[in-house]
Amino acid sequence: MRLTSIHTYPVKGCHRLDHDDALVRPWGLAGDRRWMVVDADGVGVTQRETTRLVGLRPTVHPGGLSLRADGQPDLDVPEPAGGGPIAVRTFRSRKTPIPALPAGPAADAWLGALLGRTVRLVWLARPTRHLAAGDREHDTGDQVSFADAYPLLLANAASLDALNGWLAEAAEEPVPMARFRPNLVVDGAPAWAEDDWAGRSLRIGDLRFRAAGPCDRCVVTTTDQETGVRAKEPLRTLGQYRNVQQKLLFGLHLVPVDSGPVAVGAPVVLEA
Repeated sequence: MRLTSIHTYPVKGCHRLDHDDALVRPWGLAGDRRWMVVDADGVGVTQRETTRLVGLRPTVHPGGLSLRADGQPDLDVPEPAGGGPIAVRTFRSRKTPIPALPAGPAADAWLGALLGRTVRLVWLARPTRHLAAGDREHDTGDQVSFADAYPLLLANAASLDALNGWLAEAAEEPVPMARFRPNLVVDGAPAWAEDDWAGRSLRIGDLRFRAAGPCDRCVVTTTDQETGVRAKEPLRTLGQYRNVQQKLLFGLHLVPVDSGPVAVGAPVVLEA
């Protein structure tokens, strides 16, 4: 197996950035989902509720990021350095608050114009736990970015090929891997081989990861990541073929064991 692509999402729910290499940190890839748009209640705004987020195409630079979208001027936003944190949550159902620093009124106004609603942009200065310890069989550890639950998501190219085969049989259009918003994509493994990796160790290049279990997919997979247009697939087909205990599975959650660089082309080895 080999690593074929690497992706980050600087603002939770935004358009991806593609990389030839990246730094792995305990909480995920450097620059991945350290920023989040929140509503008036401090709850994360994601593509589940507004597909306009696909139009947000930020870039990361040392000490901050630049907000970019068609029809709006670029805006540089520095990482907040002062002021007290505010309590935010990635989902309304999450009870544990996460301390985050507000980016400021300029960023809030910029994003409000893009999304057509009142929002705030916040920065996660210190990645922290989202879920109570013991909530999952394979725990996330104490450090997670604004990702839904786990530091990293890995996808298997052969599994996408199998899914697109089912879509073709149903006279539906194929979907690209971008629909599943992975951080790491591998090839060279059989379709759905990742189902058996939970709890095992995975080595990518020189770095070790712990496989923390399959990913339950949501409506975001039905959203075209370039246009924001939403349809019924591939969620409907996943419901037919990949429904396991009322969860529609595609992809594998990973927790880093080591920190350091990882690059496209690196060998991927499944360990005991």
